[in-house]
Amino acid sequence: MNLFKAIVAKLISLVLFVIMSAMVRYVSETVPLGQVVFFRSACAVLPVVVIYAWRRELTAAVVTRRPLGHLGRGLISVCGMFLNFAALSRLPLVDATAISFAAPLITVAFAALFLGERVRIYRWSAVAVGFVGVIVMLWPYLDFRQFGAPGAAAASATIGAACALLGAITNAGSVVQTRRLTETETTSSIVFYFSLSCAVAGLATLPFGWVMPTLPVLAALVSIGIIGGLAHIILTSSYRYAPASLVAPLDYSSMIWAFLLGYAMFGEVPTVYIFVGGLIVTASGIFVIWRERQLRLRRNLEVKGPPNIS
Repeated sequence: MNLFKAIVAKLISLVLFVIMSAMVRYVSETVPLGQVVFFRSACAVLPVVVIYAWRRELTAAVVTRRPLGHLGRGLISVCGMFLNFAALSRLPLVDATAISFAAPLITVAFAALFLGERVRIYRWSAVAVGFVGVIVMLWPYLDFRQFGAPGAAAASATIGAACALLGAITNAGSVVQTRRLTETETTSSIVFYFSLSCAVAGLATLPFGWVMPTLPVLAALVSIGIIGGLAHIILTSSYRYAPASLVAPLDYSSMIWAFLLGYAMFGEVPTVYIFVGGLIVTASGIFVIWRERQLRLRRNLEVKGPPNIS
């Protein structure tokens, strides 16, 4: 275990993901959603292929014993990517990022429902408190009377908030499916088939109207895919050096980068609802991570038995 390397790799991946999200928000003003999804996924394959070929793991990325499992995860991930990008196109960057933090809390519920994991009252309580935070963040978007009001900006933001929440749900489903796949599949194959599935889905939207992007927008589209692919690989590498429970709390530092980039690029200033709700969700998420780590340590101790002091 190398905690320093794990922390550095995780922080770099988080910064890259936020940069990618900011670029998605930038291009979404002129480029159809499906076209953005295609570039995000297709261009991400390039760094995946290059890096895994360099590691001599390319064969492991292609070979699979569970094609249907990859297909299922691909379908969930495709829905999640479309929803997340739709949210980014309609919401301030920090709002979309904050709402996405509901995903770890939803994962706890899904793990109990679909994986049969035993979830005790402590984690259920944290999930309940976390959803109070989600409601606080969503509160400004819950006035449905705005759909009948003149002007589409407020209604569009409400749709964006709904997409962000649904995206968090699909992200949690993707995590659950990934846990199933890791029983037999390599990390490289999971990353490769994820990118391939989303690229095919994005390409399928071609008949619905793509646009010829300007050179700066084209550069941004290509960068979205390359940055996303690199971020995914670096994120995976961070878990090579330390257990996920140690580095997972760093996810919430994304709020800082989202605030800085959102303000610098788009002049966005988060509301008090985002600050308060984000703090509640962050605290709940960190408690869930801490609790899972404590339970894992306890299980390991039970398996190994008490220390021999004779």
